[in-house]
Amino acid sequence: MVDHTMDVSGWLRKQLEETSPDLLRAMVKEFAEMVMSSDADAACGAGWGERSVERTNRRNGYRERPWDTRVGTIELAVPKLREGSYFPDWLLQPRRRAEQAFMSVVADAYLAGVSTRRVEKLVQQLGVDRMSKSQVSRLAQSLDQVVEEFRTRPLDCGPYPYVMLDALVVKCREGGRTVNACVVHAVGVNRDGYRESLGLDVVTAEDGAAWLAYIRGLVARGLTGVKLVTSDAHQGLVDAIAATLPGASWQRCRTHFMRNLLTRIPKSAQGFVATMVRTTFEQPDAKTVREQHTRIVTQLEERFPDAAAMLDEAGADLLAFAGFPKEHWRQIWSNNPLERLNREIRRRTDVVGIFPDRSSIIRLVAPYSPNKTTNGPSLAATWAPNQSPKPSPRQSRSPRR
Repeated sequence: MVDHTMDVSGWLRKQLEETSPDLLRAMVKEFAEMVMSSDADAACGAGWGERSVERTNRRNGYRERPWDTRVGTIELAVPKLREGSYFPDWLLQPRRRAEQAFMSVVADAYLAGVSTRRVEKLVQQLGVDRMSKSQVSRLAQSLDQVVEEFRTRPLDCGPYPYVMLDALVVKCREGGRTVNACVVHAVGVNRDGYRESLGLDVVTAEDGAAWLAYIRGLVARGLTGVKLVTSDAHQGLVDAIAATLPGASWQRCRTHFMRNLLTRIPKSAQGFVATMVRTTFEQPDAKTVREQHTRIVTQLEERFPDAAAMLDEAGADLLAFAGFPKEHWRQIWSNNPLERLNREIRRRTDVVGIFPDRSSIIRLVAPYSPNKTTNGPSLAATWAPNQSPKPSPRQSRSPRR
């Protein structure tokens, strides 16, 4: 018989290791140095600066040791002792810089929830069994601190001419009940032409107040130079964009609009109408885009007046992309690039099902959100004129919401 059981923990570990090397590198460095410091304190018989009759040695600064990992070379600060020497053989090998299993340990710590009990168990598996409860607690808190610093970092790679906003719903427990919570997040194109995760937050409901507070937080952290915002037509989100990003145009996501439009078309004609509307986005320049939109509205008026009225009313917002360089249209006329990220996040949250609290949602989702993608859209030619354009990724189909 074929074994159909999926190694979920192994798959999640691989996803975390391959997604955001900058964040994972910071987590690994922080965690490794704290474990080494705790191990050195145990070898001395007392903590750093602690006076104790049981002390047998003292700390004497640090020495730098390069450590080659799958996320790049990390400069570790290895503790030194006044008498004898200290070497973390559970982490490093003499005269070798390659990593052992520590990367997977940090990934497992996050996927397991970063509780003190979990961290203590994982550290003991490395062979370090001389740590106090307070030291284990500090290790767990340090990982959360690194993720929080990533979420609240200054947005200093601006201006961000293009921004995409979206939300996804997950389940969590609050007050003994299972409720829905919304993860709101944003992706922007920085001055180098790469997509960058600007941040995320967990809110009670996807309403205007939540979006207003979230976007204001992005602006306070340094979000500037926004020319176009792409999102669905959630009224609270549209109002929040207008209130916080003056001067920015709003692009209504063509994928979400198409789904809304087809609800006003009989099922037998939906394929035909969808093909007609899509020809609007296949025109060579902005003038013919608007002319084609007008022709389609006219053609639909006789058979499908409701759909024609909806298409005509949404024309200005649906065609906002036409005011920007043509080579950027494919990346800015829909939320598809952000939906691709949503799909990967959803694969992880679906495995969990119901989160124990909101902090656990951030703990699982935040490490996935990449600081910078390495295959950004071809936007640098316009917004960074002195740089050559970067290759555009193949567009993926947006999953149904």
